[in-house]
Formats: sequence, structure tokens, C-alpha cells
Amino acid sequence: MTDAPGGGYRDHPVRSYVLTGGRAHPSRNTLRPETLLCAVDDGRELPVGAGRHERALLETCRGTLALAELAAYLHLPTSLVAVLASDLLDAGYLAIRSAAPHDLPGVDLLEEVLDGLRRF
Repeated sequence: MTDAPGGGYRDHPVRSYVLTGGRAHPSRNTLRPETLLCAVDDGRELPVGAGRHERALLETCRGTLALAELAAYLHLPTSLVAVLASDLLDAGYLAIRSAAPHDLPGVDLLEEVLDGLRRF
């Protein structure tokens, strides 16, 4: 998706479902907007059949970037970039840099905070 010259919004000429082969969800449930991705530099080139969006995603991701940042740089919806990135992850062209699950506070701590807020 890109901005029109006058600053207005202009829709992408090719619909997202065409670019993803009709898929609406990535093959990995671990991809979230804050997931950090980086290109794997093993000397392999993308197949000839890879589209320009996959090539642009891989080129943009030479450093470590969050999925949401990639979407912003490529002017594409985050959901579309998640599907394309999952394909590149499955093929070994991208790697996840933030594989650790989010550390959520325990129930005890949340109850203490809630009790403290109620007393306030």
C-alpha cells in the first residue's frame, strides 16, 4: 500500500490474497508484529519464481527488524508480510531473532497489583 502523490491513501493494485496464493494466515503462529526477523546469509539466492515482494522483504531484512517495521518499510499490510515472512522462514531464508516466549507476570503478582489498585 502506498500514499498517493497528494498525501491521500491509494490502494495496492494487486490484492493481498493474490500475493499470498489465497492464504490469509502465516504457517507459523509465533509471528507477531513485534517478532524480530533477520535474513539468513548462507549464500543461497531466492528461487527464480520468487516474487518482487519476497525479494524486497529479504533485501530490507538484512539487519534485524520487527515484522511491523518490515510492513511499514514495504508499504504492505502486516498480515500480508506475516504470510510472506513465514514462507521465507519455512524455506530457511529468514530467521526469528526473538524466539523466547513473552514472559508474562504470574497470577499472584497480578492479584497483588489489583489489590493495591483497589486500596488506592
